[in-house]
Amino acid sequence: MLINKLDNVEINLENGHKYALYDIKKGENIIKYGSPIGHATEDIKKGEHVHTHNTKTNLSGNLEYTYNHKDYGIESVPSDLTFMGYVRENGDVGIRNEIWIVNTVGCVNKVAEKLAQKTGAKHFPHPFGCSQLGNDQTTTQLILKGMVNHPNAAGVLVLGLGCENNNIDVFKGILGEYDEKRVKFLNCQDFDDEIEEGLKLIAELKAYADTFKPQPISISKLRIGLKCGGSDGYSGITANPLVGSLSDRVISHGGSCVLTEVPEMFGAEHLLMERCESEEIFQKTVSLINDFKDYYRRHNQVIYENPSPGNKAGGITTLEEKSLGCVQKGGLSKVVDVLTYGDKLSKNGLSLLNGPGNDIVAVTNLMAAGVHMILFTTGRGTPLGSPVPTVKISTNRSLAERKKNWIDFDASVVLGEKTMTEATDALLHYIIEVASGKETNNEINDFREISIFKDGVTL
Repeated sequence: MLINKLDNVEINLENGHKYALYDIKKGENIIKYGSPIGHATEDIKKGEHVHTHNTKTNLSGNLEYTYNHKDYGIESVPSDLTFMGYVRENGDVGIRNEIWIVNTVGCVNKVAEKLAQKTGAKHFPHPFGCSQLGNDQTTTQLILKGMVNHPNAAGVLVLGLGCENNNIDVFKGILGEYDEKRVKFLNCQDFDDEIEEGLKLIAELKAYADTFKPQPISISKLRIGLKCGGSDGYSGITANPLVGSLSDRVISHGGSCVLTEVPEMFGAEHLLMERCESEEIFQKTVSLINDFKDYYRRHNQVIYENPSPGNKAGGITTLEEKSLGCVQKGGLSKVVDVLTYGDKLSKNGLSLLNGPGNDIVAVTNLMAAGVHMILFTTGRGTPLGSPVPTVKISTNRSLAERKKNWIDFDASVVLGEKTMTEATDALLHYIIEVASGKETNNEINDFREISIFKDGVTL
């Protein structure tokens, strides 16, 4: 399969790997998606396998960029599409009506687990909240604040120990105003029986949650996170372009999407920068990219030590190739905002979110930014789930058939069974069902995980 007429490699659809369309000389660029993905380290004959044994990245260091704006004409389209969701007292909209237990510190993980087992509330263990300094503690507090404020949670029990750095009194200062009917607090050291007290508070939260009833809500209120994990050679051909098409569709109806995984923008960042709606957003995007490269260098790490072994086995050779496939999830809509840890999604359109490609950290960041659900493309497969519905979209038919307990939607249909428009229609129908209460596999399996970004000293 030839992806772009400028390419000098084609894709074998049986294995997702690249093969030379004609002779490629040593030092010549390897072109895929119409862009260089590296250069040949030796002469490559027509028909030969093009991969890590004969290809190397072109990337190195920080770059200087020029703002060259392009508008791909993704226009607003009036829509009467709705989903059945929950309108909160502050005007926020949720697609679930759950009770969440949010720990200020990892020491109470098992208390939260026991309370969840007894009540059906959702809990999210993590090891942080104490023995952290500076930016690490701030990041932990901001991510937990995003969880407490998430509209998919009708009620929240903030569970603390009492002696941690991020104790409840300190955390309340970060949290700011909150609804006392919706958010309850429990310091375990303050009660002889913390389980008994926790059950009482969760019962109060459940009674409050029961006051909310599902009602039709415009799709313009939908906020969707975009993520990929365990990519393969099909990712940039099937699942990622499909999610990009879906993203453009949702945005055209007034909704919002968020693209993260900054290291997996390296080599394709110019495609995002040219779509920034203003010079200000362009400069924020430049900082997003270069600051993350600086983070690698501070830790004496190679910036382009990517893709992963699983990616390489699936046919991805260089970070440019991975990135050019990855950013397709963002479609062609304008970039309207750049967010960092703890920022709340506030603009309709496509936003970029700071953070690594690590799957658990990335889905946590997206959740904390306020997305209702995450579209997670994968060619290798993963059972991972976020606190919010996590729609697993397979890049290939084999994965979809083998891992029905993981995969929610098969994107391989775009290889001949359906047009991209037809597949987008089907995926849009599915996410409206999910927004209206249909459980994803991560919810059915109760696979809900968080991990918070860390970049400093632990005491």
